[in-house]
Amino acid sequence: MNSQLASITRRIINRSAPFREAYLEDMAEARSSGRFRHDLAASNLAHCLASCGTRDSTTLKSAQPANIGIITSYNDMVSAHHGYGSYPDLIKAEVARNGGVAQVAGGVPAMCDGVTQGEPGMDLSLVSRDVIAQATVIGLSHNVFDGALLLGICDKIMPGLLMGGLQYGYLPM
Repeated sequence: MNSQLASITRRIINRSAPFREAYLEDMAEARSSGRFRHDLAASNLAHCLASCGTRDSTTLKSAQPANIGIITSYNDMVSAHHGYGSYPDLIKAEVARNGGVAQVAGGVPAMCDGVTQGEPGMDLSLVSRDVIAQATVIGLSHNVFDGALLLGICDKIMPGLLMGGLQYGYLPM
């Protein structure tokens, strides 16, 4: 490796060490505490179960099955996202077929800088990545999921989903 690049890499590793350690400690603590939904107060869990059908509600009350949160960037506006419209229902059916439950945990705003090219909204393109990360965190914040699927396309949406998802790095995604 180039000596200057190696030096920069070492500085980044050293400078980020306390933050990396804190993150890894948080992830280990969260991972070791087990399934969150079983520790929720009944009134909190009731909100999670209220929109479920009888089968999903019964399944989520038991100890074993997984509850998969879906964060989607689907919208009708952007053609590249159009195929995602049916994904949540397909995912729900497949997870149910395997004994679990999947729920749409949230939708993230998804813009296309190709559509906004030359328009004032184009200035929001990079900012949208942080908003997507925040929306992902909010969608997964209910502590009822055992894993998540992050559905996105594009060079701003996928990093935003990843940035938000890493706050729940103990969940398989």
